[in-house]
Amino acid sequence: MEKVVNNYECLFVVDLVNEEETKATVNKFTTLIAENAEVIEVNEWGKRTLAYPVNDLTVGYYVVETFKAEGNFPAELERLMRIDEHVIRTLVLKLDFEPKAHENAAEEAAPAEEAAPADAE
Repeated sequence: MEKVVNNYECLFVVDLVNEEETKATVNKFTTLIAENAEVIEVNEWGKRTLAYPVNDLTVGYYVVETFKAEGNFPAELERLMRIDEHVIRTLVLKLDFEPKAHENAAEEAAPAEEAAPADAE
């Protein structure tokens, strides 16, 4: 029987205790995802203000990863993130569409230049 691979997006917010621990936690989970899934895109949004205080914290380090994995991996990923004391919040979503990696979002956002007609004078 063929294994079913789905598309997922994971957002997690890491506590900013200190820079080394924050980077270690981000690397821990990005490596975990890379070892168990096919990573499509990793976006580190960086330091952002939380919408509301969580455990008296008002700032966190945001990371969003898009990946393809078997159906049992996201549940295990969420379980491991809930156990980690440096992860403030996590959300894993199953995507209903095929995600594409964006190499340079700025180029895509720029309007396309219109080609001038060759025989226009």
